[in-house]
Amino acid sequence: MPTTTSDSFFIATPIFYVNDVPHIGHAYTEVAADALSRWMRNSGIDTWFLTGTDEHGQKIMRTALANGVEPKEWADRLVEQAWKPLLTTLNLANDDFIRTTEERHESAVQKFLTLLHDKGFIYQGEYEGFYCVGCEEYKTPADLAEGTDEFEGQKVCQIHGRPIEVLKEENYFFKMSDFQEQLLELYRERPDFIQPASVKNEIVAFVNRGLEDLSISRSNIDWGIELPFDTTHVTYVWFEALLNYITATGWGSNEEEFARRWPAVQLVGKDIARFHAVIWPAMLMAAGLEPPKNVFAHGWLLVGGEKMSKSKLTGIAPSDITDVFGADAFRYYFLRAITFGSDGSFSWEDLSARYEAELANGLGNLASRVIAMLHRYRGGVIPDPSAGTGAAEEALRSVMTDAVTKANEAMHSFAIHEALAQIWRIVEDTNGYLTEQEPWALAKDDANADRLDAVLYQAADALRVLALVLHPFMPNSMSALWGALGQEGEPSDQVLLDAAVAGGLKTGTTVLELPPLFPRIEQD
Repeated sequence: MPTTTSDSFFIATPIFYVNDVPHIGHAYTEVAADALSRWMRNSGIDTWFLTGTDEHGQKIMRTALANGVEPKEWADRLVEQAWKPLLTTLNLANDDFIRTTEERHESAVQKFLTLLHDKGFIYQGEYEGFYCVGCEEYKTPADLAEGTDEFEGQKVCQIHGRPIEVLKEENYFFKMSDFQEQLLELYRERPDFIQPASVKNEIVAFVNRGLEDLSISRSNIDWGIELPFDTTHVTYVWFEALLNYITATGWGSNEEEFARRWPAVQLVGKDIARFHAVIWPAMLMAAGLEPPKNVFAHGWLLVGGEKMSKSKLTGIAPSDITDVFGADAFRYYFLRAITFGSDGSFSWEDLSARYEAELANGLGNLASRVIAMLHRYRGGVIPDPSAGTGAAEEALRSVMTDAVTKANEAMHSFAIHEALAQIWRIVEDTNGYLTEQEPWALAKDDANADRLDAVLYQAADALRVLALVLHPFMPNSMSALWGALGQEGEPSDQVLLDAAVAGGLKTGTTVLELPPLFPRIEQD
């Protein structure tokens, strides 16, 4: 798994195509990047989280015209009405949102093109090939399949299942073939550069077969960034879109900021790993810039066995879930239920079952009953545990320490699902601890007062640690829990690993009432 360095952490999602509204496949990438960035930032690491939208290209031009508007108007509408609201829907804490129609992007792209052209890495030539408008990419014969049903007898894109077009045009090319050996050397020297291993193996095999030069301009459309050395051509959408990761962080305009942020961890879906692990580092090498820190390709979200797709009617809007279960449950479910890096299946039944068992009955019920017992038995004040602490408390503290340590290791290895599994040991063991210690029984005899103090303190302290380490995943509910425990500010105000240690809860602290963190949901 890839690892982070301690000095900085820059994570970038792909910038999403605005030909349609977002679905939960897009949201999955966003919440993963957000949880990782929150964890790193809360750990005291200089962190930057970038996301945004890709707004040029043939597909968007056609979509806009089909809807009777100009491409820029279409892009503005989708960004303001669908993509930016997604940030709020999912409670994302991104540091920047880049649009490829912004002047800061377009001017830096032209500087980059000029640099590569002046260095001799761009030349003019003619190209003919199979083109998928959906992917905005020329396809090799191996990327195509035989069409079925309405497309029978035609060659179709394996990803979109729609017919490809045969294009022949005079373009400008990037000498990507010059970088085949450099890329293979990069993969050898940095074995964790591409993750997971299954994607790495595919990429290495692809490059080993030989690289062709890349067509980087189009002369048959005008919706794009003009080449600075030939204004009759616009830049191939993927070539300029990949540059967002450096144009948003100061390349060509603020070198100090760029040096502070770059290189990035590129979090992408596995279907676009080739762009980010082959084309993108080759572009950077040509410009004399450092390749990304890592390219991590997560799996697909499957619905009914098929990849999430609007064109195949499997797309589910994130708000369909958050309106019922809330943003925190959305974030938790997709990060816990799916092994990060592998494909995962979504179903409403599994979501409902995990919400009830793990959130409502597990964490939510634990928080509610501990807060309630503190009010009932100790007037809402955290008691002093020193006189009654014993082996059971030490055992739970040991689990807490081990779970936090392993969760941190998992997050630095991008094993988000494993981090949550480790944290959930604290939830389960604290519930088990209360069942064994029976504070409700201890409260019946004043002779057990010291022991009851220790049990209530230990359970409340476990909640405090949970509020800290779960905040990157479920910020709304964990902020509520943090406040109910009488803690000041936000969990994110603390340095995560320094604060998430057993015994950090101050005695004498007044706790507040806590509404249900995960209310029961009536099932239809």
